Amino acid sequence: MRSTEFFMPMIPPTVTAQEHKVTVRNGKPIFYDPPEVKAAEEKLVANLCKHRPDEPYREGVRLTVKWLFPRGRHRDGEYRTTKPDTDNLQKLLKDCMTICGFWADDALVASEICEKFWADKAGIYVRIEELSEL
Repeated sequence: MRSTEFFMPMIPPTVTAQEHKVTVRNGKPIFYDPPEVKAAEEKLVANLCKHRPDEPYREGVRLTVKWLFPRGRHRDGEYRTTKPDTDNLQKLLKDCMTICGFWADDALVASEICEKFWADKAGIYVRIEELSEL
C-alpha cells in the first residue's frame, strides 16, 4: 500500500485560513491574507516540501494529522480543546500540501482523522494512505 508518513518538529501555527481579510476597492471586494496567515503558510510550505512524495497522489486518500502544541501547564498527550478549530487548521495544511505537490487537488482527501494535543515535543504528524488499497 502506498503511504507517506512524517513528523515536522515545530510549534504549529495557530492562525488559520479562516483569517482571510477583505477590503473594498472601486466597489469590489478584494480578498487578501494578512501577514500572519502568509507567515504561517510559508512556515508550513517550507517544512512540508521536505516530505513531498516522489509522485503526487492521484487516487483518494486518508489524511491523518496530529497537531502537537507545546504543553505548558497541560499533561503530555492531553487533548487540546481550545481554538484553533481542527477544521480550520486542516484547511491551511491541505492548501499548503497542494502547493507542495502532494496531490493536484485536496479534494482527493476523502477520509480525514485530525486530532490536537498538548505535547512535550511540539510538531505536526502527517500520514497519507491511498484508499484504493485499504
